[in-house]
Amino acid sequence: MDLLNVSKTRYTTKAYDASKKIPQQQFDRLLQILRLAPSSINIQPWHYFIADNTEAKQRIAKSLVGKYAYNAPKVLDSSHTILFCTKADISEDHLNALLQQDDVSGRFKDENAKQGQKDARIGYVDYYRNEKGDIQRWAENQTFIALGQILLAAGIEQIDATPIGGFNEKIISEELGLAEKGLIPSVLLTLGYRSENDFNAKLPKSRLNPEVIFTQL
Repeated sequence: MDLLNVSKTRYTTKAYDASKKIPQQQFDRLLQILRLAPSSINIQPWHYFIADNTEAKQRIAKSLVGKYAYNAPKVLDSSHTILFCTKADISEDHLNALLQQDDVSGRFKDENAKQGQKDARIGYVDYYRNEKGDIQRWAENQTFIALGQILLAAGIEQIDATPIGGFNEKIISEELGLAEKGLIPSVLLTLGYRSENDFNAKLPKSRLNPEVIFTQL
């Protein structure tokens, strides 16, 4: 697969064909790719809510009202919608779970290596929480790395996708009890197959010229 060509041809889908469904095996591949996304110090500060049926998508669409109502059809007509959430803070429990998984996965040659990983993660988390004072922003940046990975993967799999930042965070948080789970809503992603009426599919891609965005040092 030519990744450059995928980047040239994928686009943000504006309307979906509600009659078309992503095969489960193919969607499971996308979830595996999402699970394997990189993050700073492998912190994995994310949780995903998956809506693959009408009732679930309607729950998500409750947050797409008022000035965000134009996004509701994308969710309701999609094959699958994923809500990307980020941990509001990095807890000791989460750090311990990561360390335990690293151990089970065989990443430590001895206890010194394990302690080194533990100390390094704690150091980073303390830095972003106490010195930078923006641990939530740092954590959410990692979630958006995962979003980028699945967008590219969807293009490779010839699945259409739409990242959606326009939704009512308060409504969706209350609907899914996110605060009680220690999560904040970051972004929605709809997946499926474009409608013939999707105007954006017919428009040329537009990006700033290389000389505007690249500086050779």
